[in-house]
Amino acid sequence: MSIVAIITARGGSKRIPRKNIKSFCGKPIIAYSIEAALQSELFDEIMVSTDDGEIADIAKQYGANVPFLRSADTANDFADTSDVLKEVLFEYNKLGKRFEFFCCLYPTAPFVTPQKLKNSFELFQNDDVYNVVPMVPFSFPPQRGMIKEKDFVKPFSPQDIEKRSQDLPEILHDCGQFYWCKTQAFLDNSNILYNHTAPFIVSETEVQDIDNQSDWELAEIKYSYMVRKNGNN
Repeated sequence: MSIVAIITARGGSKRIPRKNIKSFCGKPIIAYSIEAALQSELFDEIMVSTDDGEIADIAKQYGANVPFLRSADTANDFADTSDVLKEVLFEYNKLGKRFEFFCCLYPTAPFVTPQKLKNSFELFQNDDVYNVVPMVPFSFPPQRGMIKEKDFVKPFSPQDIEKRSQDLPEILHDCGQFYWCKTQAFLDNSNILYNHTAPFIVSETEVQDIDNQSDWELAEIKYSYMVRKNGNN
């Protein structure tokens, strides 16, 4: 097997300037993803896809490779992660390197640990599994949610509004931390969330979207709690 970790870290960030290298609990936030990948010892190559020289320099300081910079086409606000990943795989092909599997790691994912990567990789060994995505259950059943219509609210799902929580199917959502993919399956169908995808369940206390300064501060609190409770493993 040949496996590459691809950490996607473009330079532009509107809501939190320089988000991908902003200090998080004492070091650049991208360092956590790099260190988790290194310490897992799962990868033949750990690379950062970026268009930014400062991000590239910091990535190299923490042990990642930056064999090429991201193109302008995949560094703008309209390119999605699939575009970035395809470009990385294509550029490696030009260098004569092909990877059977890859793991896309987000640069703002301090809750990713070597052990989570190892445990999720075990799920990935099943031949019928093409992708593995960390997921967390919604804390409140979405089926019992309300929607606003003009000045009033009404049930989103009237048939479920009176049901007990335990009688409703559990609904999961993507944690936005990392995901495993089988390369050829991804190139054939990049719909990662619904193409033979297995969930890797993560505790709600170890999940946090980071879109603004309040999110950032909450993530630092959750991260410190995780380290105290479990150790960073």
